[in-house]
Amino acid sequence: MSDVASFPFWRASTPLILASKSAGRRQVLAQAGIPFDCRPVDLDERAIESALGPVGADAIAQVLARAKASAASVAERGRLVLGADQVASCEGRIFGKPENREKAAELLGFLSGRRHRLHSAIALCRDGAVVFETVAHADLTMRPLSERFIDDYLDAMGAAAFTSAGAYQVEGLGAHLFSEVCGDHWTIMGMPILPLLDALRRLGALAA
Repeated sequence: MSDVASFPFWRASTPLILASKSAGRRQVLAQAGIPFDCRPVDLDERAIESALGPVGADAIAQVLARAKASAASVAERGRLVLGADQVASCEGRIFGKPENREKAAELLGFLSGRRHRLHSAIALCRDGAVVFETVAHADLTMRPLSERFIDDYLDAMGAAAFTSAGAYQVEGLGAHLFSEVCGDHWTIMGMPILPLLDALRRLGALAA
């Protein structure tokens, strides 16, 4: 457990629970001085998406973030639990993490030369109830990519290409894919920190 005494702006008696194993999300929270404990949950995300039917990207990301926070919250009575999820959309198509290299290559080929949107959702739960949720957006334009470059990129990324929506982490080698990015860095990393900090202040967990 994080030592809350070493975080000057944290006012809750226990750290935040992060219901995610994402390295990027952990990095954003740590840099913002938020104490947290990781409690990843194992959900069948594809089954949840299928049950939703024909809904938009915002709804998919929000339902998944809420489901993660709620599931982890049941075992962490009285504590604030943060769930997060990210999906992407482009020209009517919605996509998340590619399942394998073939899917990643197909996805990158589709996004090549196109502008797509990231939908980054977060949800805060306490005792199984949602106390805050939101979805933030960022728009990214991928430069035209050759098949050779996509192949070289996937060789360099390895299994990491299958862990993020769009098959990239823009804070790393994914930066080589883009010609333009419109949106804040935190939203692109799947953790829109500014609305989260505002919510934590209103909930009394952070100094106002």
